[in-house]
Parts: sequence; C-alpha cells; structure tokens
Amino acid sequence: MSTAAPATMAERIAAAAQRSGGITFLGSDLGSNPGSATEVPWSQLYTDARDMAAALQARGVRPGDHVALLGPTSRGLVTAIQATWLAGATVVVLPLPMRLGSFDEFVSQTRARVVNADASLVVMDPDLAAFLEPAAGDPPRVLLTQLRGRGDDLVTPPPDPDRLAVVQFTSGSTADPKGVMLTDRHILSNLDGAMAAAHFDPDSDVVVSWLPLYHDMGLLGLLTIPMITGIPMALAGPQDFMSAPARWVEWMSHFGGTATAGPNFSYALSARALRRLTGLDLSPWRIALNGAEPVDPATVEAFCVAGEAHGLHRGAAFPAFGMAEVTIAGTFPDPGSGLRTDVVDRRLLESDRYAAPSLEGSGTRALALLGRPVGDLELRICDPRSGDRLAEREVGELQIRGTSVTSGYYKQPEATADTFDGEWLKTGDLAYLVDGELVVCGRLKDVIIVGGRNVFPEDVERAAASVEGVRAGNVIAFGVEGRRGREAVIVVAETRADDPHPVRKAVVAKVLDAVGLPPEEVILVPPGSLPKTSSGKLQRSLCRARYLEASLTPV
Repeated sequence: MSTAAPATMAERIAAAAQRSGGITFLGSDLGSNPGSATEVPWSQLYTDARDMAAALQARGVRPGDHVALLGPTSRGLVTAIQATWLAGATVVVLPLPMRLGSFDEFVSQTRARVVNADASLVVMDPDLAAFLEPAAGDPPRVLLTQLRGRGDDLVTPPPDPDRLAVVQFTSGSTADPKGVMLTDRHILSNLDGAMAAAHFDPDSDVVVSWLPLYHDMGLLGLLTIPMITGIPMALAGPQDFMSAPARWVEWMSHFGGTATAGPNFSYALSARALRRLTGLDLSPWRIALNGAEPVDPATVEAFCVAGEAHGLHRGAAFPAFGMAEVTIAGTFPDPGSGLRTDVVDRRLLESDRYAAPSLEGSGTRALALLGRPVGDLELRICDPRSGDRLAEREVGELQIRGTSVTSGYYKQPEATADTFDGEWLKTGDLAYLVDGELVVCGRLKDVIIVGGRNVFPEDVERAAASVEGVRAGNVIAFGVEGRRGREAVIVVAETRADDPHPVRKAVVAKVLDAVGLPPEEVILVPPGSLPKTSSGKLQRSLCRARYLEASLTPV
C-alpha cells in the first residue's frame, strides 16, 4: 500500500534532498565551455537553505511573514527561495527590469510590489542593492551574502498545507499586476497533477530552464517540480538565453534534457538556431512545453522541422495552457501527441463566435489544441454577457475551478470579487472546447470588433511579423475608433529597416490577406520600443494608450 505524499512544501523538499539528483547552475559561456556550470546536489542545497532559513529567523522572520527576494537567477536566489519556505514564510520573488533604460520604472514598481505584498524583509543580490536605495517606510533589507546561520538553530514550523507559500504577481499584460495568493495545498495539487499528466519520472527525467524565477512558469513550473522531487535540473538565467538563443538547445543536448518550457517566441528563435547548428543530440527531449503566450502552430511546426535533423521527435511539441491564478498548469495534452490543430471557419468564428470545423485553406484559422484539465481542475465556457454555459465549439469566456485555483488577490477584495463567479475563476480568455480539449482564441479584452466581426489581434500580429524587416515577437495590434466612426485596426511593430516605407506597405498587404481587412495605420518603431511586462509579454493596452497620447516615436 503506497504512502500518501507529504502535504507541505517543506516536507517535500526534505524528502527530495534524500535523492541523488541535483541542480546545475549554468554560466553564460556554457556553449563554448561546459566546465563553467556548477553542479549542486539537492542535498547540499537543502543544507544551505536550512542555514539560510535559520539566518532569516535570526533576523525576525516568523511563519506567516512575507519575504521579498530580488536578484538574478543564481544559486543564492534559489537557496533563498527554499530557505523562505523552510522558515515558514511566504515567497515574493520580485521582477527584474526587461531593459536597461527602464530602471526608474523598475525601482518604482519594485517598491510598490514590496509595499503591496506587506514584505517584512527584502533580501537582495549585492549587485542590485545600489539600484534600490532605502527610503522612509521601507522594510528592513539584507544582502544574500549576509544571510549566514546554522541549520541546527532552525526552528521548524509545524506543517500547515494552507499557509500562504507564494504571492505571485501576475504579468500585467492586460491590467496592473496583482498578487496571486497560493498556499502549499494549491501548489502541490497543481504540480502533482502536472507531473502525472506529463508522465514525469524522477529516475529518468532531466529538466532544463532559463525562464525567470519571478514568473510562475519559471518558479513553480520548472524550478519547484525538481526541488520537491529530486529530479536533476539545469538552470540558466533569461539573459543567457536572450543574448544567444542557440544556448537553450545546446543545454538540452549537453545535459540530455527531457523536459523544458518557453513562450512561443522562444521556439521561433530556437528554430533559427537549429538550422545552423551541428552535433546536437535532442533525442531524449520529450516535453517542449509552449505556453505563457498564444501558441502559433506555424512556429511550432518550424521548430519541429528544424529539430528533426538533431533527433528531436515531433511528438515532443507540447502546446499547453496555464496561468498564475491556477498556480501554473491549466491543461496539458497527452505526452508524445505533438502539435494538433483544430481548423475552423474564420468567418463563423469572428461573426457568430462558433468554431465550425473546416478543411484547411483560405478563410480558415488553425488553432492549437491545448489538452485536457490538469489534476482535479474543471473547465467551462460561458457567455461573457449573460454568464450562461455554452456548448462545445461555442466561443465564450473560459472559467476554471479546482483545488489549485487561487483564493484571490492579496489585499484586493474588489479585484478578487470581479474575477470569480462563485467558485469559478473567470480567466478573461476567449475559448471553446472540443471533445473536452481546450482551444484558446484570444483575450476577451483585446478582441477588435469591426463591422460585427471579432478580429483577434494575434492573427494580425502573426501576419505582420511574417514581413521581412519586422522583428518577430515584437508586433502589437489593437483597435481604436477610426476615421469613419467604427473600430479600426492599428499595428505597431519594431523594425531595424533603413527604409520603413516598403516594410509598412508589406505589413498592410499581409494583414489584408490574413484577416480580410487592412490596418488603418501601421506605425514602425525602433527595437526596444514596445511596452512589455516583466516576463516579456507584450502590453497591448499600454501600447494603445501611448498611441492615443501620440507618445509613440516612429522610425
């Protein structure tokens, strides 16, 4: 008779430390120098975390306190995350700036998150301390290097599955970031369901990640699963991938990685790298989770084709759905099933919000099937106006309920009330179901209504991004009141082109061909101009506001 798994994070972490696996921290020069990686057994990290947890307690941290952590991906930050949980406190990992020019915004947002999360202590990487000068009313701060203690002095809190483990700030792609409250019960229910759905095996799987630890997919999806199971893991920072996208697939090959995850744009970058690399072995790779932003079937297909030359199995493609409010994993496909699409009539989808099956061709839209609910999660699709439950293939708002769904946003009762219909979480995503599988069409707030048609900005953005001279993954489309008094489509895209005129003309033609109507205006801006969240998601609402304020700077 099997024994039930421990119900708290601290107990799972302690059990995982008894296994032989470990975490490898990757240096940015690993591609040319594999010896730059530092391997740390989970048992050693656990010992270090107990020492640090004792140091946190010595500084007054008690069970229920909130500890804010600020630093790049490193051994020190990972140790601090585990130490906070071992001390019985709540982890609040603070985002880092996306661009060097955004430090003023970074400082103000960081201070706001610290205040909004009621942090009792801020733990900082020494290299970032100078950017966040202390101000009146700030909580105490301490450098990671100053947290030295003895694990024997740690006072282990009593197990409590319902204590608050994480305040996870949402990306803020459609609204101001909110602190999602997640308990041990939420997290373990979701991760257990995800591991079962993905057929994770601690004896054979190897996880590789470069995702930021302040994002739910990086922290809970890819770091915490190895941390609570003892699965071997290789961990890099997002800057290491973004500066040289080829490194991701090189890491997968070097470490025999079997599972990883990334947003859609990262697979587009990796496909390009795979076409010019040699000597890789990607045959162990079985889970290439694509999530956090809309899944583009063409991008997934290009990645699979490029990877086949290196032994990648097409079945490794793993389009999935998740969000911070359900901990991380919402729906998973069957492992090995690869990319599967539902081809529907575009006109009926846009005019009647009905996903009518169709043969692929002009006038159709291919949407990725994202699998079935993880764990005990349940899905339903509701009419966003009446709240009535809809039938299969009828498009409405996706709602979710289950053990791993958050109880709400920290200290934001109004936002919490607006997000729930009883026990059902209203996701804000437009979606439909096919034989119990989820298909997401877009975000409810972002849909552009033109002449009774529901135009999805993702379709416009993909068409514009296919134009030579437009930076892939750096296009935003939105609707405004046009010159004729009806909604008009606006496209804002980054380019490095010396002459923007042919690029602008090509964007108009591509969008017209893709969605049947031309954008009223195409604004080309320099690289790094588009607003993005801390996790790299494009911010359509903020871009729209800047357009209306005439504060965008065209090339």
